[in-house]
Amino acid sequence: MADRLPSDHPSIETHRVSIERRGRMDRPRLDCSGIDASLPIEEAVRLTLNGDTYHARIERTFEGDPEIRGAYDNPRLAREPAEGTDRLAEWQTRNDLEFGRSVLLDVVASEHAYGLRVPGERAVYEATAPLDDSLRSIARSLDDDR
Repeated sequence: MADRLPSDHPSIETHRVSIERRGRMDRPRLDCSGIDASLPIEEAVRLTLNGDTYHARIERTFEGDPEIRGAYDNPRLAREPAEGTDRLAEWQTRNDLEFGRSVLLDVVASEHAYGLRVPGERAVYEATAPLDDSLRSIARSLDDDR
């Protein structure tokens, strides 16, 4: 069983990010421009929302800043978001968060697992180790076959 870490654990690094409107649509994106930590651009990562683990792809804005445009049920859907349900939008609605609002992005395992929570709330995350490159390649090819 994987270790469980609370959001106030000393190993968890927390960053304040904001929920912004994506273009002219009412779809959210997380503006991660203030984060100095290395974020795996163009890679699918784990993103925990209210205890449920989803997958998100960290992308760059036109200005070159990192952003997260959605959270999906598996890594393939994170890479091909048109096919899946955006769980980030559901999370925003469930928590009644308006665009421009700050939220907290917790780094659970750098370049692998993150958590999102409303300021003032505490979360508990499952600390999972990232796959090595060869296993990640196998997992990606299996996802692509679906």
